[in-house]
Amino acid sequence: MIFKMDSEVARGKFPHGWHRTFYTLWLGAFITGMGYSMTMPFISLFIAELGSFTRFQLNIYSGLAFGVTFISQAIVSPFWGNLADQKGRKLMCMRASGVMACTICAIGFARSVWMIIGMRFLQGVFSGYINNATAMMAGETPHNRSGWVMAAMTTAGVAGNLVGPLLGGFLSGIFGYRIPFFITGGLMFCVFLSTWLLTVEHFTPIKKEAMKPMKEIMHNLENPPLIIVMFLTTMIVTSSTMSIDPIISLYVRQLMGGHGNIALVAGIVAATPGLGTLIAASKVGHTMDQIGPEKVLRIGIMTAFILFIPMTFTHSPWALAFWRFILGLANAALMPATQTVLTLDVPTEAFGRIFSYNQSFQAAGAVLGSILGSFISGISSYQMVFIITGLTLLINFILVMLVKPKKQIAK
Repeated sequence: MIFKMDSEVARGKFPHGWHRTFYTLWLGAFITGMGYSMTMPFISLFIAELGSFTRFQLNIYSGLAFGVTFISQAIVSPFWGNLADQKGRKLMCMRASGVMACTICAIGFARSVWMIIGMRFLQGVFSGYINNATAMMAGETPHNRSGWVMAAMTTAGVAGNLVGPLLGGFLSGIFGYRIPFFITGGLMFCVFLSTWLLTVEHFTPIKKEAMKPMKEIMHNLENPPLIIVMFLTTMIVTSSTMSIDPIISLYVRQLMGGHGNIALVAGIVAATPGLGTLIAASKVGHTMDQIGPEKVLRIGIMTAFILFIPMTFTHSPWALAFWRFILGLANAALMPATQTVLTLDVPTEAFGRIFSYNQSFQAAGAVLGSILGSFISGISSYQMVFIITGLTLLINFILVMLVKPKKQIAK
């Protein structure tokens, strides 16, 4: 097992169908994370094969290919959130996996950078498997086990992010950059089928006329500033990851002097944070259940900020891989803690909309990070991307320190 089985899960104290649903969604999130990381770390190298681009153009096109998905995602996420509260999260997972199967395959057939960007935009319109799977499990999990479940669902994505770059780098090095897209499309179709046939959602539909406006929901929350800061934290944490992702293979190529198996080494460097997060996720989840997610979040953000300092001055892809591995240990505390705070401070009937707004902030962070990272590296240097990213995490830490939690996980 990748994560330690919780004792109450093992004794079957959760609602009927929970086990099969959880493992199916976990596997779906794993494949989604693997499919993304099997293709996207090498998208800049794929784009480079489609034409003659300057260094600045290649960085910008790579940033657009990353960021355009999240632009469309940020725009449509509130709509999907409203629909999720009316129709359930299972339908949203099926929608996301089904469309991703089609768009990922289409990218594999791309003959121009604009076709890649167009398919990535369409993918963003219908995306959201991992977020909806997480929201689905959050709605069925006792609050005193929310930390473990959120960490376990995060483990699925990061495990996929660990395997994906290694597999993608291996396949790309042998068969070229198109094959991983075709494989990912086929796997996402399998996710669609398994989610449809194997999951059970204990969901009571909310009639459209009975849904409270978001303004009223926010007004009735015990601690609205905390929720807003969690939204901002989601945006900044995602931005800190995405600022590096679009340029990681290009940076590795620079560090290697353009020689050697660049795709494989870039895959290893891209995978190391996932390995660190995978190792730490279970322990972090149980720690959140014991001391509260807010404390874990503060420690994680400050640690991540400190780790960007040595990454700025490294001159070896292997040293970069080491520091990114340590960063992955800290990252295990970031998104799970943020999502756990949301599950504890938000009423169940608003989960879909709150998580969709959180997804919009996540998408905004991905846009901000990918475009900013590509632009900064294009006009300055790759090292400057690490400096700016570290400073944004410091700002995030200050914001989190300014809000005080009012609710803790029941022990």
